Amino acid sequence: MSVLVVGSINADRVLRVGHLPAAGETVLASGLARFPGGKGANQAVAAARLGAEVRFIGCVGDDEDGRAMVANLAEAGVATNAVRVTRSPTGTAHITVDDYGQNAIVVSSGANAQLSPADVDRHRTLVAGATVVVTQLEVPLETVAKLVELSDRVLLNAAPARAVPAEVLARVDILVANEVEAAALTPDRSPAVLLDLGPRAVVVTLGARGAQWWTRAGSGEVAAPVVRPVDTTGAGDAFVGALAAAIAAGRTLDAAVALAVDVAGQATTVAGAQLPTGLVDPAVLLA
Repeated sequence: MSVLVVGSINADRVLRVGHLPAAGETVLASGLARFPGGKGANQAVAAARLGAEVRFIGCVGDDEDGRAMVANLAEAGVATNAVRVTRSPTGTAHITVDDYGQNAIVVSSGANAQLSPADVDRHRTLVAGATVVVTQLEVPLETVAKLVELSDRVLLNAAPARAVPAEVLARVDILVANEVEAAALTPDRSPAVLLDLGPRAVVVTLGARGAQWWTRAGSGEVAAPVVRPVDTTGAGDAFVGALAAAIAAGRTLDAAVALAVDVAGQATTVAGAQLPTGLVDPAVLLA
């Protein structure tokens, strides 16, 4: 069950506040912490924590953050041989989290913007050998386009919200988006329209309400577990990583979505964007 993640690596700076500031408002933070992050890295760690064999293609800077983020991936069991060191600084996310676990995020792409189609082409054997290939929109669109050109097993997490060329969507195997991201792809958010764009399957995450999925053969909905959230920052990434691991392990789409919803719910009960060791038992993939 091999998963290849092609995506972003960030160092997260997290500020804890009583409430998220309104436009023009200044609020005082009760603390500042650094966590490993980046949608790609978060998804890779989630898949690895569930027992999948995970490899990563990405870029970091030649700096302390870059070295720490690569070491973190390796500690989680992710193969980092294809992570390239660039002259740009490692990507950074500045995250504000309130007392209810809700967040506001600003990302400086840094080295992630240097991940090029040439990086994908250089590692095309990794692409060809993966059971599932995962990517997101925190890296250049031309790199995503190259990836779907080389593989018909791409799970595209359409995050953050942005327009995606029709020719890219036409080659995607599984499209995952939240409600805002789905609206960026098609104004009426219609699953039928999203399927008509080309993906074999469409999955829309609904936050605390769970997730829905559609294929041309059917559809389904999974309710989220009831939890007390501490930090919702990495929930979507935990969902994608778990979904990829489950699909790679041979789960059907409905079973994979159910597992991913449960893992995402558990991810909100701890601080930071990455799934920690021991929060989810890897044996659930084989259950």
